[in-house]
Amino acid sequence: MPFEYLTNVPLDNARSEYCGTLLKQGFRADSETVPTGTSCGRITAGPVYAAICAPHYPASAMDGIALKASLTFGAGETSPITLRPEQFTVVDTGDPVPEECDAVIMIEDVIRQEDGSVRLYAPAAPWQHIRQIGEDICAGEMILPSFTEISPSAIGAMIAGGITSVSVLRKPVAAIIPTGDEIVPPTSDPKRGDILEFNSSIFSAMLEKWGAVPKTWPIIRDNRNAIEEAVRSALEECDIVLLNAGSSAGREDFSAEVIGSVGTVLYHGLAIKPGKPAILGYSGRKPVLGVPGYPVSGIIVLEELVKPLLDEWFHRENRPGISCEAILSKNVVSGLKYREYVRVRMGRVGDKMMASPLSRGSGVVSSFMKADGIVEIPQGVEGFEAGSTVSVRLLRDPAELDHTLVAIGSHDPLLDEVADLLHRSDPSCYMSSTHVGSMGGIMAVRRGETHIAGVHLLNESDGVYNTAFIHRYFPKGGVRLVECVGRTQGLMLQKGNPMNITGIPDLTKDGVRYVNRQKGSGTRILIDYLCKKGNIPTDRIYGYDREEFTHTSVAAQIASGTADAGMGIYSAAGLYDLDFLPICMEQYDLLIPDTVWDTPLVQKLISILQGKEFRNRLDALGGYELKNPGTVREHFT
Repeated sequence: MPFEYLTNVPLDNARSEYCGTLLKQGFRADSETVPTGTSCGRITAGPVYAAICAPHYPASAMDGIALKASLTFGAGETSPITLRPEQFTVVDTGDPVPEECDAVIMIEDVIRQEDGSVRLYAPAAPWQHIRQIGEDICAGEMILPSFTEISPSAIGAMIAGGITSVSVLRKPVAAIIPTGDEIVPPTSDPKRGDILEFNSSIFSAMLEKWGAVPKTWPIIRDNRNAIEEAVRSALEECDIVLLNAGSSAGREDFSAEVIGSVGTVLYHGLAIKPGKPAILGYSGRKPVLGVPGYPVSGIIVLEELVKPLLDEWFHRENRPGISCEAILSKNVVSGLKYREYVRVRMGRVGDKMMASPLSRGSGVVSSFMKADGIVEIPQGVEGFEAGSTVSVRLLRDPAELDHTLVAIGSHDPLLDEVADLLHRSDPSCYMSSTHVGSMGGIMAVRRGETHIAGVHLLNESDGVYNTAFIHRYFPKGGVRLVECVGRTQGLMLQKGNPMNITGIPDLTKDGVRYVNRQKGSGTRILIDYLCKKGNIPTDRIYGYDREEFTHTSVAAQIASGTADAGMGIYSAAGLYDLDFLPICMEQYDLLIPDTVWDTPLVQKLISILQGKEFRNRLDALGGYELKNPGTVREHFT
């Protein structure tokens, strides 16, 4: 019988029923007592009452002298009063006030005499400058209510109230059990076929952020009995069990079977993407979740299911987070069966908040790292068109998005260097880059969706880069073409050039595997042009339709051995220690609309391009020629 997920239940229904079932089973926090001084960030298990008053004695609020106020009555500028030493007591701030005294006079208002007496020119009011018993906190008064996060100031208030230890909700211990024959501990030199096990590190950091104590098991191979033994062990020691991978339909996916053998499977399969293979199970009062192995799927499952459980444990409000409206920069297509989560890069361009979708693969963890927000496509909706206004759940402070330079266009590693230099020069400034090729960048500028676009488009008729395309797509002007760099384009080749490739014609040789850039990119236009000029039929180049979106991704395919050659820039070849066959020097420019030219972000960018550090960094990368970076090559008006 073919494998089928047991369910395709909507997320909201599954989450509500799962939490409700666990609460009925007794999933709740017990308490523990910790020293008050180490309790910051913990959640009170019950109300905290002061044991003593603060202050617990009448205390001087000033440096000065303590005395009976009645001794000063009648003092004035023209009728000062003199007090003998035995009529007052010198006190400092915080000192106990003698029982016979009911006022403190600041030392600045006291005129000392040589015989030890003092002269006063103003009367004291009874109980002035004296902190009364319980002025701050009274014994028996509630300092903190139940289920409240303890702040640094709350620690001070508790200690002042005589509380040396406090009852808090115990942090739940969450077991993370990584499984799989192919996964290995983190290493900088993995073997072919090895998958680095980093999910447990991601999940541990998330759990710690939410208040749990993660405990990671050693990697368990795909052996049903071994996995069940690990889960049973975790159930004895921990409050939550996360069984990572093995939740899908593979021949060695044992998670659902194991969870069913140690407890109950409530749901196997959710109507979300990524994350659909998740397993919601429990054993007694303890949650046991089967978490998909793809990292993005796992992150979504933890955020949508484990965090709500921890919020229940700590009696926290499960807040939805901050959202804002944004305009999608390109189409997003979704299936009807699932609620889909799409990660986006964001930034404000003029009066529009833009959202550019990132790679949607479940295994592309870097897209989560780069994401500024998440767009949820509801179940039953086919997606959103470019230009649509969508709601985005923010992963960054909105203020940061207003200070983000948006770059959409052709990829070059120099953009990463610019982003770093921009943030180093002003920590309030950020840069968001989306790689869609030169033509995609031109279209983004036309639609008012970006501050800058990297372009390197060769005009076949005259061999000049970029200007003909700008005239064509901006007949009414309104943009500036800013000089950036000349860069060496050529064939990136496997180290040692084992296929003996000496030029573009050799790409048609038997056995040569090529990897290309996407249509619309300047590099793709260049190789198309060179093949046409040399009468080289592209259908004879094996892999010509295999497309990547960046120079570095092309280089990575060659370095990994899945391709022998690919057109790209010298700096990308250098990053991967590849051989490089120079073909031409091309012009890589930045297209900037007039509407954003005078903005602080763009002017900071121009300053960086003209600076020494930018030149130094590109010299280190190699393959660039810098003449007048940051100058306007042509203003199209």
